[in-house]
Amino acid sequence: MNVPNHVAIILDGNGRWAKAKGMPRNYGHVQGAKTVEVICEEAYRMGIQYLTVYAFSTENWKRPADEVDALMKLLRNYMKTCLKTAAKNNMCVRVIGDKSGLDEDIRTRIDQLEEATKDNTGLHFQIALNYGGRDELRRAFGRLAAKAAQGQLDPDSITEDDISNALDTAGIPDPDLLIRTCSEQRLSNFLLWQLAYTEFYISPVPWPDFTKEELVKAVEAYNHRDRRYGLVKDE
Repeated sequence: MNVPNHVAIILDGNGRWAKAKGMPRNYGHVQGAKTVEVICEEAYRMGIQYLTVYAFSTENWKRPADEVDALMKLLRNYMKTCLKTAAKNNMCVRVIGDKSGLDEDIRTRIDQLEEATKDNTGLHFQIALNYGGRDELRRAFGRLAAKAAQGQLDPDSITEDDISNALDTAGIPDPDLLIRTCSEQRLSNFLLWQLAYTEFYISPVPWPDFTKEELVKAVEAYNHRDRRYGLVKDE
């Protein structure tokens, strides 16, 4: 089986899954965080080298205050758990998104997590927090504009590589496969630049119920795709 090098996942359906069980939405987020740990381990066992998950978007701040507060509490706890998981599994963790919009204690935990795992050689795990694709591009273009203003970059010679290297995902290959759970079929402002030629897989399963078997289904579907990158396949 041809295993994708980089898999990105939009973690959908936590709240709906919890509601269907008569539980508060936050219960779904807690279970969803546990699923992330399981899938990280399974992905690396399968040979996936990079895994990026959409955990909290720039738009998620508009959710009810109690849900946002609960998500931030869960995030704080998850940073501790992730540090242990990373050490156990030799996992390199990186957080992408506008970290300046997060509370100082969360930023500190992120810094500690990234520093402690930067030399690990197992799964490269990216967590998108306070992340939006348009916001990422805006910040990247700001960096490029600053370089141009300082005479370090010729605006007329900016390449796609220059843009890629200005993004939060600099140095990380573009995703080969995007998985979105709970039957949703939109990008939701996720990795807009990086997903240009990524294969999409829509799973009907809500994220808390997403298992190794569901990941295998997604990879098997990926194996039936013909990736031409805009070229014409020889007859």
